[in-house]
Amino acid sequence: MQNKKRMPLARTALALAVLAAPALAAEPDGETIIRNNCLACHSETGDAEAPFSRISEQRKTPEGWLMTINRMQELRGAQISTEDKRALVQYLADNQGLAPQESESYRYLLEQDTNLVETGVEEGLGQMCARCHSAARFSLQRRTEDEWKRLVEFHMGQFPTIELHSLARDRAWYEIASNETAVELGQKFPLITPEWNSWKAAPKADLTGRWRVLGYVPGKGEFTAWMNASKSETGYQLQLEGQYTDGTQLAGRGTARVYTGYEWRASIEIDGVKMRQVMAANDEGSAMEGRMFSTEAREIGGELMAVRDRGEAEVVAVMPSHLRLGESAELTIVGQHLDGDVSLGEGVEIEKVIERDGDSIRVLAKASGSAGARTVSVGDASRDQALAVYDSLARVEVSPANALSRIGGNGGEMAKMRTVYRAVGYAAGADGEAGTDDDLRLGYMPATWSIAPADEVAAHDKDEKYAGMIDAAGIFTPGDAGPNPERKMSANNVGRLKVVASVSDGGSEVSGEGSLLVAPQDFVRRVLD
Repeated sequence: MQNKKRMPLARTALALAVLAAPALAAEPDGETIIRNNCLACHSETGDAEAPFSRISEQRKTPEGWLMTINRMQELRGAQISTEDKRALVQYLADNQGLAPQESESYRYLLEQDTNLVETGVEEGLGQMCARCHSAARFSLQRRTEDEWKRLVEFHMGQFPTIELHSLARDRAWYEIASNETAVELGQKFPLITPEWNSWKAAPKADLTGRWRVLGYVPGKGEFTAWMNASKSETGYQLQLEGQYTDGTQLAGRGTARVYTGYEWRASIEIDGVKMRQVMAANDEGSAMEGRMFSTEAREIGGELMAVRDRGEAEVVAVMPSHLRLGESAELTIVGQHLDGDVSLGEGVEIEKVIERDGDSIRVLAKASGSAGARTVSVGDASRDQALAVYDSLARVEVSPANALSRIGGNGGEMAKMRTVYRAVGYAAGADGEAGTDDDLRLGYMPATWSIAPADEVAAHDKDEKYAGMIDAAGIFTPGDAGPNPERKMSANNVGRLKVVASVSDGGSEVSGEGSLLVAPQDFVRRVLD
């Protein structure tokens, strides 16, 4: 990529290395960094509550502030060291971040979930703003109304052809953006909110300690581990030890920072593979949820949760989370300080305790009675709806339901963008019909994966032959970048596919489908600098 103006988007997409890496020494004060680096364009206001023009009139996530600083470097020539950049993001996110309630609906963007289709976007904002970027992009910002109007001016100056785009040239775009959209954004996402005022005043939890971690690594499967977080000068030092469900051991080391009192960003190397963790801690600092993904390929990742060891018995999860009526199967209760009698809920008999310690209990169990969710308990510790007992598998959902993959490689600079799939099983609820609101979610289930053309046109073009392939772990790898002389209808290995997950259950097979678009390379955003 030669166009330097595009680089802030590239850096922001995978710049969690900056967000996660603590400096080795105490960091300088954020206001001092602003005075030393930013006052050529910004000015001091003399207002203790809002000391700097423009800067003090916005609130953003850590990634949002990093994007802003990168843009100032690339487009405005700002000079700032990597160490000062880390400290400045920390200062701005801590003092001008978003409260947990303000960010919770849009965490998919922070977690780099690249295959989620946004819904519920107000039509006007969708046409004026979300036609170019995600709705989460502007929903994860807070500004004064004047600052939202200045953002319109920035778009006009930075993107002079914006009024000629689709959904712009059919209307008085600038007038609408300035007089209507900016006002709406100022009302919907104002700088001062009760949620932020409350969060600023609330005590912030220290996340030091031992954490019970459950996660998923594509190609390797689900894992459980212990993560120790010890304080460093500017964040946390991490050690991770655990195992995958097949018994393979895992180990890792890394560092983490916490922004705004709850935004966990970690850089960790697990068995030689560099990973990122993005999680949100709850108010008490007793649990965190989010996603872990590969540093080099953010699409290769999965869900992540962590529960702090508070010295009390706790049931964290049951793996797998489903048990078929009338069948015996191995289940593992995952938790901490597990002591006492074990119960898997009404009608579930523990036939044998295979292995047991304070962290996990592996049993052979058999279910009878009626289908439904069960509470699992060990001694005084319990978890509601931890185990789904079902009579038959009614349907399978492919996750993600809609996905985008990109061709690449073949000697070029642009890496292929893969897609990770998982199969989620459901049993019919009390109404006996699949696909209704009372369906019982069984959780992730092992599946056989295949691809097929999306429709007659895709079949005619043989998209399933050229666009890529899916492996046994549900990882789709797209084809090489073209041109491809074998294709008559397309010079490239793009295509439209159905991704099919087939799950065997009780002697029958149930399938589900997802939609996959295999597209050309993304020439706007490089994966790495």
